[in-house]
Amino acid sequence: MTSRSGDQHLRDLARLRRVRDRIDREYAQPLDVEALARGVHVSAGYLSRAFRRAYGESPYSYLMTRRIERAMALLRRGDVSVTDACFAVGCSSLGTFSTRFTELVGMPPSTYRRLAAEGTEGLPACVAKQVTRPVRNREARAGAPSLA
Repeated sequence: MTSRSGDQHLRDLARLRRVRDRIDREYAQPLDVEALARGVHVSAGYLSRAFRRAYGESPYSYLMTRRIERAMALLRRGDVSVTDACFAVGCSSLGTFSTRFTELVGMPPSTYRRLAAEGTEGLPACVAKQVTRPVRNREARAGAPSLA
């Protein structure tokens, strides 16, 4: 690898980190791949390919995982409805939110809300967050409701 290509690689990694940090910060805002790409001055296609190579998933998948993680935290509290959690994390469709939640967590959000209050009772919030973190890339076992 030449110094010039090495420098470009470092610049690309810095761009991808900025995109990932923006998703982490602005997950509740209306974000799409085109807007994220404009923010770092690259095409949407290039951003998607480079992000997937660097992080193992598309920017959209990463965004949805972040949103589901935040929704899980809200639902664990027990005082937020599924609909309120859906819109609070930036999803505009309850159906899409529920489908993606079920794919990542392995159970519908309403079931998770009911079981999470029982399953994390007495755990510090930082521990509850870690043991209930969603599994990415559709690795959740279907029909196996488990909070850990």
